Amino acid sequence: MPTPSLIDRIAAIKATNPDNLMARHFDPDYFAALPADRQTRLTRIIASGTEIPDSNMGAYAMAPDDYDTFAPMLDAMIRDFHAIPADTPISQPKDWDTGSQICDLGAIDPRLREVSMRVRVARNVASFPLPGAMDKADRIAFETMAATAFEALAEHPDFGGKYLSITPGSPHQIDDAEYTRRVAAHQMFKDMSNDRYLQVAGISNDWPHGRGMYISQAEDFLVWVGEEDHLRIMAMQTGGDLNALFARLHDGLTRLSALLPAFAVSDKYGAIASCPTNLGAGMRASLHIKLPKLTQAGQDLTRVTSAAKSLGLAVRGAGGEHSDAGQDGLVDISPSARLGVSEMQIMQRLYDGVAALWAMESAL
Repeated sequence: MPTPSLIDRIAAIKATNPDNLMARHFDPDYFAALPADRQTRLTRIIASGTEIPDSNMGAYAMAPDDYDTFAPMLDAMIRDFHAIPADTPISQPKDWDTGSQICDLGAIDPRLREVSMRVRVARNVASFPLPGAMDKADRIAFETMAATAFEALAEHPDFGGKYLSITPGSPHQIDDAEYTRRVAAHQMFKDMSNDRYLQVAGISNDWPHGRGMYISQAEDFLVWVGEEDHLRIMAMQTGGDLNALFARLHDGLTRLSALLPAFAVSDKYGAIASCPTNLGAGMRASLHIKLPKLTQAGQDLTRVTSAAKSLGLAVRGAGGEHSDAGQDGLVDISPSARLGVSEMQIMQRLYDGVAALWAMESAL
């Protein structure tokens, strides 16, 4: 049986934090029916939700098969977050045909050729534990394997570059000044040991061992190693041509995947991710755009957030989540949907949504 303290704690969280999806869907009877070893596994998966009551999802997978093993609980949470009704099958389509639709923001307005765009996907290698369950040896072994793959990738003229490690003693290690410079340039990820969610989940353990980044010579193709997922693979550019951006990512992803063991993928959930919010295409596509009128010169995100939500988009400030708009109303726009939508549907939603927001801005 689960301990009364766990049951009582989750019941209290459900009452005081109704948006905590773990607490909302926790079933004491289901938990009690699990063998002791699976109770232990599930307790670890939901640690962020039990230790941090204001969590939204409140769970991080520890192994690729967690989503199947604990489907009676996790499936309900996933459906709730991704707004998939209980009577609707979950399936993840794939579509990387970047030539099937033209999404060039510059054709809408020449000023939109100056936007900064980025698209990334999360991938995890099936033969390793997910980051929350990795120990230091796992992290270093994974980084060593990835670095070997990057050496082969660097031989391709379109993706030639270098691997930058922050692992002490790594042959690819960079110094603190270089790391700080890369973080400031929004290329390298920040110190994860300061993130309370990742701390509780075990994802930031052993920092900075096993962490680093591959960057192409043109600095438009990057791969993060050892962040929330094994790999975060991304393409970035300035300009409005979303087709070119997505094609760049797909080409790099295809080449890199051929150099690594198989990724963890589910027919139902698509790319397996540590956080259930990133299941599906495992993709976040975003761009920075100046909307001074919709943001009242950057002072208020209320109006643009409401408008974006109706278009299936999410808004962040210029500095990322929980930040304010930047100078001249600079905001980060991205499609909200991850699961049940293809890569090209995400591209189309970003294009259509930005076009609509730009029309609203221009009409004010």
